Amino acid sequence: MKRIVLASESPRRYHLLKNLGLEFEVQAPKIVENIKEGLKPDQQAVELARAKAWSIARRLHSGVVVGADTVVVIGESILGKPCDRNHAIEMLALLSGKRHQVITGICVIDCESGLSLEGAETTEVYFRYLSREEILVYVDSGEPYDKAGGYGIQGLGALLVDRIEGCYYNVVGLPVARLYCMLKQVGIDILARGWEHGIGLPRNY
Repeated sequence: MKRIVLASESPRRYHLLKNLGLEFEVQAPKIVENIKEGLKPDQQAVELARAKAWSIARRLHSGVVVGADTVVVIGESILGKPCDRNHAIEMLALLSGKRHQVITGICVIDCESGLSLEGAETTEVYFRYLSREEILVYVDSGEPYDKAGGYGIQGLGALLVDRIEGCYYNVVGLPVARLYCMLKQVGIDILARGWEHGIGLPRNY
């Protein structure tokens, strides 16, 4: 199987790939994550994913590099990670009682052939109306600070969400079904490998 390198320091992306039974390594991308003017949100996410992937791929002669970047969009605003407590409070107050989009851009690069695949996944997320006290308690849990939009749906942030439309894993940070299709195009079939090794199957299946 080809070497796989995840160009991300996100623990959520790491655990999602681990849950698929993949063997991979992690290398931290060396880029500045600035939101650029004039780009649509999906273009912004893809551009950052591409920059992360290529920052690693240009140093390798073989293997497959996976880069990803997630943004939260409400109206015309793109929300990144909150920079401090007040910023996190502002973000959650903005999202309260409203619908927003979570967009993850993905870039998969086959270092040997130079083939680069890109795409973006969008999930609609609906927040409950949040009281001021709920926002403060959640922010003080420490969970919002390393997450786009200031919340994590896989943790306490699940209590803020009324419902979603689309891929749940995309909101966590990596749309695994879309990634599966992209990896197949560069010769890595996660599903076939998982079936062969019994990954995720009941003991008496």
